[in-house]
Amino acid sequence: MSSEDSGHRRGRLLIGVAWAALLLGLWLWGRRIADGPDGALGPKTGDVAAVGRPLGVDLPPAHRPVRGVTPGRVEIPAVGISAPVVPRGLDDDGAVDPPPFDRPGEVGWFGAGTRPGAKGAALLVGHVDTRREPAVFYGLSAARPGEKIRVEGEDGSRTEFTIDDVHVFRRDRFDPKKVYGRREQGRAELRLITCGGSYDRKAQTYTANVVVSAYLTAVLEH
Repeated sequence: MSSEDSGHRRGRLLIGVAWAALLLGLWLWGRRIADGPDGALGPKTGDVAAVGRPLGVDLPPAHRPVRGVTPGRVEIPAVGISAPVVPRGLDDDGAVDPPPFDRPGEVGWFGAGTRPGAKGAALLVGHVDTRREPAVFYGLSAARPGEKIRVEGEDGSRTEFTIDDVHVFRRDRFDPKKVYGRREQGRAELRLITCGGSYDRKAQTYTANVVVSAYLTAVLEH
């Protein structure tokens, strides 16, 4: 084996290790975001079944990916969600740090990952409730394929995404590749994630995650 081949193999190995580490962190976060605060309001979505991509929903063609921007706001008019977006990183355990419970109206964006509008899957996360009140993604489980998500960048740019898939992943079967991986190569995609299923008061955790998948379909004028 030549030294050049060895270098290529080492490069692929390092990339694989980095990807595996990221998936591990995202998996840990996926389990953690299902953990509600003590005394959470309880089940909101029930053990809802996956909506998936139902027949008869006419979905528009994908817009080509654009230069991604730092998101400043996200809106889902059909379910009444309009909220500021703040970048979030990883905590000391290597998991994605969700928005704090004392700021329930914020949506977190995994800032080290894909920017909305760019090729790949950008991650937006938020709580479903707090101990006393509904939180930003309380209504997310009601979203349906064909509905629109608008993301406003900090630079004033606006992009529109179309929901093509809504699934509920059980916490004990959380699959990071299915949740965070691209659904179709070459597209700019979004994942919006919150707690779902029922609330287990003994374990003080939700039993699932609601995952809404969308893809870029329009770039709107400023």
